[in-house]
Amino acid sequence: MFQANGMTQPLALVLYEKLLPGSQLVNRLQDLNYRVQAVSDPASLVAVAEETKPIVVLADLAPTPANVCAALTRLKGNAGTSHLPVIAICGEKTGTELQTQAQAAGATLVVSETAILNHLPQCLEQALQIE
Repeated sequence: MFQANGMTQPLALVLYEKLLPGSQLVNRLQDLNYRVQAVSDPASLVAVAEETKPIVVLADLAPTPANVCAALTRLKGNAGTSHLPVIAICGEKTGTELQTQAQAAGATLVVSETAILNHLPQCLEQALQIE
């Protein structure tokens, strides 16, 4: 389906501030033949997405959920990036309030850290087919 040269691999944009699970997620995506662009500052998410043209955005809501949700709202409100599916990742003990905030901000899918690491191909497939 995708060749190994960098041009035909789909690009995933990963927004994370914590090294774990962020780096694990990057490695898993690369194992699935994705090119990965990491973003550590939620404020730059829209600009990076416009510039790099990813097919999916994965955003870790921790440790600053309000900043990440605001970034997702801007991403979804931008004409050039509003079509992007977003997988929001929350901690295991996160309440439904944060999940609701992420969905309101435009997340296509909200999953736990464990679920994204154990079921990444399924999560990607689900997010990408919703569009």
